[in-house]
Amino acid sequence: MPAARSRLCLPLLTALLLWTGCNPAPGDAPADLIIRNAKIVTMDEARPEAEALAVRGETIVAVGTNAEVDALTGPDTEVLDVEGRLVLPGFIEGHGHFMSLGRAQMILDLTQAKSWDEIVAMVEEAARAAEPGAWIQGRGWHQEKWERVPEGAVEGVPTHHALSAVSPGNPVFLTHASGHAAFANAEALRQGGISAETPDPPGGEIVRDARGEPTGLLRETAQQLVARALEQARTAMTPEEREAEMRRMAELAAQEALAHGITSFHDAGVSFETVDFYKKLADEGRLPVRLYVMIRAATEELAEKMAAYRLVGYGGNRLTVRALKRSLDGALGSHGAWLLEPYADMPTSLGLQTDDLDDLARVAELAVEHDYQLCIHAIGDRANREVLDLYEHTFTAHPEAQDLRWRIEHAQHLHPSDIPRFAQLGVIASMQGIHCTSDAPWVIKRLGEKRAREGAYMWQSLWQTGAVVTNGTDAPVEPIDPIASFYATVTRRLADGSVFFPEERLTREQALKSYTWNNAYAAFEEEVKGSLTPGKLADIVVLSQDLLTIPEEEILNTRILYTIVGGKVLFRR
Repeated sequence: MPAARSRLCLPLLTALLLWTGCNPAPGDAPADLIIRNAKIVTMDEARPEAEALAVRGETIVAVGTNAEVDALTGPDTEVLDVEGRLVLPGFIEGHGHFMSLGRAQMILDLTQAKSWDEIVAMVEEAARAAEPGAWIQGRGWHQEKWERVPEGAVEGVPTHHALSAVSPGNPVFLTHASGHAAFANAEALRQGGISAETPDPPGGEIVRDARGEPTGLLRETAQQLVARALEQARTAMTPEEREAEMRRMAELAAQEALAHGITSFHDAGVSFETVDFYKKLADEGRLPVRLYVMIRAATEELAEKMAAYRLVGYGGNRLTVRALKRSLDGALGSHGAWLLEPYADMPTSLGLQTDDLDDLARVAELAVEHDYQLCIHAIGDRANREVLDLYEHTFTAHPEAQDLRWRIEHAQHLHPSDIPRFAQLGVIASMQGIHCTSDAPWVIKRLGEKRAREGAYMWQSLWQTGAVVTNGTDAPVEPIDPIASFYATVTRRLADGSVFFPEERLTREQALKSYTWNNAYAAFEEEVKGSLTPGKLADIVVLSQDLLTIPEEEILNTRILYTIVGGKVLFRR
């Protein structure tokens, strides 16, 4: 199937008609907002740079010189003189988890823990403050980032006993940084019905010690055993309490996104119930960040409901629901990525297949039938190959279906022979720059040097084949910081100063495109987002430094000065 074709439709024609690049007509109405005295990198090939732009309502109406745009100044125009600062299209988070981003700020933050002992101490303090029987939750631990392997560890991860000793009366559930494993204490294991006799569920693993007893570590679908017990405990909450909690999550997520220059967010996998909640927020005008949503549900439920839930540009372009999310494997860090050859540091394992291929084929047929984009999580080379095979089979069976823009989420480890297939099939590589440098200290340990060099985080190789490569953070797996992910993408430099296979770095221009226009394209929104072009939405970010020219070592010092969504300044430093 040829690479996906863009469609020229009314929004783009409108933009072309509005684009003049010269003085506005004398009778033009004043702008609501003007940004002037700037270095504006538009991401529009027709006019790559400018000094000023003007916004009326939610739309950009002029881009040009200071003198040209100043002609649209009126008595009520807000004028931002940014003194030569860099102005860009608002960053688009290409893959994250919006509600989880908010929730992560309401539970224990384990991301900075340098040892298992620190985590045990945090839980001990939380247990002292908690009501008896109340669940204690946390997120963000990663055994590869600890200073030492805990005593008595199994597969590099401790057993639950020290944790259980400080929280005997409270179930504890601590999610791995990747989200693809979790750790439970004895009480959480009990409530989840997990014992030495409990079989591993399909697509998951209950890690056990030498005696066959559960250690507390649950990989992939095994997490659901405890998660169901947690959800059962939450049934005591009233509907009002649940909605208040969800509103708080959404509010915290939006605040975090706006503070980091994010104006749109690809939400990678939510329930139909969460879509209903988003619609309510949009109706109330309480979605400050634009959401592009992927539905994650059982196949039977998708078949029943997906047609009625498809939305494009709902609530003034605040909510679009036209994608489906599934996962075929887990994460490399938790040994859950599905590989063609065994792990170098766990030769007995190929990782985990977390979904049924026949079921995924049924989902693919539903996606074609209802004009939904299909987005499948695949990290290991076996998982990526299986997804590419599935997509190729579906495209061949449906030659009438054009411009599908189906995606592979993460695409972290590829067999070299599969790299050209993304461009050949028109499949988008939805990647996250920050994952590379975050994971790099242990990737070679997992894969070996040869497999890592030939297939791990192959951004430039994919780009050179003509594939569309996007960027993001997978927040809250990583902090929702586009500057940090941009830095990782263009340097691949680790904390110790080493560089992880530098030949796969993107240029700064490529990296910027991956965070703006490419992410808009990946959501079928390049005609209204992704560049600063008259006729498009006025989603804009102003930065303290010029990411394209400053020395490499200065990139991480760049700060967000303004985040503007639909012409409204929603964050200012």
